[in-house]
Amino acid sequence: MSFDLFKINEDHEAIREAVRAVAEEQIAPHAAEADEREEFPKASYDALVASDFHAPHVPEQYGGAGADALATCIVIEEVARVCASSSLIPAVNKLGSMPLILAANEDVKAKYLPPLASGEAGFSYGLSERDAGSDTASMRCRATPSGDDWILNGQKSWITNAGFSEYYTVLAVTDPDGRRGANVSAFVVEKSDPGFSFGAKEKKLGIKGSPTRELLFDQVRIPGDRMVGEPGQGLKIALKTLDHTRVTIAAQAVGIAQGALDHALGYVKERKQFGKHIADFQGIQFMLADMAMAVETARQMVYTAAAKSERGDDDLSFFGAAAKCHASDVAMSVTTDAVQLLGGYGYTRDFPLERMMRDAKITQIYEGTNQIQRLVMARQLLKG
Repeated sequence: MSFDLFKINEDHEAIREAVRAVAEEQIAPHAAEADEREEFPKASYDALVASDFHAPHVPEQYGGAGADALATCIVIEEVARVCASSSLIPAVNKLGSMPLILAANEDVKAKYLPPLASGEAGFSYGLSERDAGSDTASMRCRATPSGDDWILNGQKSWITNAGFSEYYTVLAVTDPDGRRGANVSAFVVEKSDPGFSFGAKEKKLGIKGSPTRELLFDQVRIPGDRMVGEPGQGLKIALKTLDHTRVTIAAQAVGIAQGALDHALGYVKERKQFGKHIADFQGIQFMLADMAMAVETARQMVYTAAAKSERGDDDLSFFGAAAKCHASDVAMSVTTDAVQLLGGYGYTRDFPLERMMRDAKITQIYEGTNQIQRLVMARQLLKG
């Protein structure tokens, strides 16, 4: 197992400075409203598209910014620092399109990546089902051959930005009698495809500004040239995709935690009890030190995993799972402590801490629960 470190360069720092300005000036003002109304943050989307931060990972040859994995994580982290829902715009655009970048032929890439890069279309990812969450190989969604085309039937659950995105990478069983796990293929489904519809928006604990809905397929005809990769390689592509994109969820978790720490620091410096600022109490100082230490260790792990993602290192599966697992646990812990530091105020919507605490929880669940991450890590260790 390699422990090669990342290197932050001047370009990365410039990106951080630029995206932080966009986040603070154009995204933060709408964060509470998006959560309260449970509406997609269109203002955030427009701001991210205008600054080319909505899908920074798309290679330059397809009209994208060509940001490396570390730069993409920095973008997601800085947006999540003020609005977790908005940070899912660049994160899910990478998740949905990563199968194409990893495995699609040039025609598929040339058709679907430029509209993503320009902001004309978002990209979502359809893997999980009602009865196939952690056990992805048990999916029931099927694609049946029909001449050169495929007929798609079934559903997908918990799909982020469903209904907003124009394109969807969808995994379906293409060989019902084939070996489990080797009988799944990947396809691009377009929002306008006849027979493709969406379920009602899920009523969620957090990330309420990001719509989560079911994808419903009723005799959806998919042209054969929309298959991503080879037949039967879908699950392999899906899991390889998650190795890369779990790092972006880890970056989101770091951003949420950092935002909570920032607000808590500002509060304890101003709040007075017993005749002095509560920041002067040693017990408060110890809490802050532990929070900052946890955030920074999570950030270092995320950046290391991002560097491995960029290089395609053999041990990415371990580091991606470890970064996602550790950073999301840190986000939950730090946001909980931040609410505690504000006392009763932290429990109200007058401050963003309760929203950040609610948003943090999902980072321990999606793109593989933290229990699954521990299984991934253990298998990598035992293989080694």
